[in-house]
Amino acid sequence: MATEINSIGLIELSSVATGFVVEDLMLKAGSVQLLLARSICSGKFLIVVSGDVTSVQSALAAGAAAAGASLIERRQIARVHPTVLQAISQTVDIEPAQLKSIGVIETFSAASIIEVADAAVKSAAVTLMRVHLAMALGGKGFVLMAGDVASMQAAVTAGCKVADDDGMLVGKGIIPNPSPELFREYV
Repeated sequence: MATEINSIGLIELSSVATGFVVEDLMLKAGSVQLLLARSICSGKFLIVVSGDVTSVQSALAAGAAAAGASLIERRQIARVHPTVLQAISQTVDIEPAQLKSIGVIETFSAASIIEVADAAVKSAAVTLMRVHLAMALGGKGFVLMAGDVASMQAAVTAGCKVADDDGMLVGKGIIPNPSPELFREYV
């Protein structure tokens, strides 16, 4: 099992050029590790760092100050579930027999879907299959989860609450007994 990360910080920007500058300043502002920095649809830039709570706060503050009008969103998540990062990197192994149901939540931003996925997996016995960040989605994000129907209902409810509280919820769904073709399409 992966080690628990103390805290992650995310900054989403409307400018790729500003993104590179902000990334550098965030790394210099605190003792943080870069987890992800890349351009995303539609011409935006996402930066994700990890470290202790104070270091991540310092990195986020420096990044947000440097971002100016390019800042779309900034978030900090304490004790992020280790499977969230596995699902982002698409390194989750799951067998079709494990699929009693599939749940999906879609958000308006890439940064928000990470917090949604974290809340969902912490609330119920589900497996995060994939956390998709903005590519070919116009900047949106979605999470796909597997588990039994009752657990899926609890996870989707918890994740949707986080997204809805921020005004980021686009859509949700639960598919009981998904067809094998659907499984192959998702993974």
